[in-house]
Amino acid sequence: MRLSRRGLWCGGRHYPCTIGKGGVRSDKREGDGATPRGVHHIEAMLYRPDRMASPAVWATPIGPRDLWSDAPDAPDYNSLVRAPYGASHEVLRRADPMYDLILVLDWNYGPAAPHFGSAIFIHQWRRRGFATEGCIALSRADLRSVAAQVAPGTRVIVD
Repeated sequence: MRLSRRGLWCGGRHYPCTIGKGGVRSDKREGDGATPRGVHHIEAMLYRPDRMASPAVWATPIGPRDLWSDAPDAPDYNSLVRAPYGASHEVLRRADPMYDLILVLDWNYGPAAPHFGSAIFIHQWRRRGFATEGCIALSRADLRSVAAQVAPGTRVIVD
């Protein structure tokens, strides 16, 4: 899979997508809104079982208490955590459909270096052309198509 200025290429097909409001950067930092340049890998697939069937045998369901730590000084920074959780975090089980299906990239993952950025996902966009906080976002149909083609470790090249 490759992200270029023209979109996301996967399985010989072009998918329109949006990226971080900070553009693509080589010096990614927490809160900069940038999509990190480099070669990444798909680490996990998460999905809302109350909204869709499992998209792959290796996908993990998102539960009501599932969160993602974005607290740079926390020992579990940039990882899946459970509520109650006192440090800064993102709720994964959202009211909107944006995180119904998530491909988790290995950016700054296991163990994470503080302040280098967290939660680089491939997820559903709010709408076409609406920038993310650093993630890659696709239409729901295109995200489902991409999810059907990937496996743990699939390379994601961000130019």
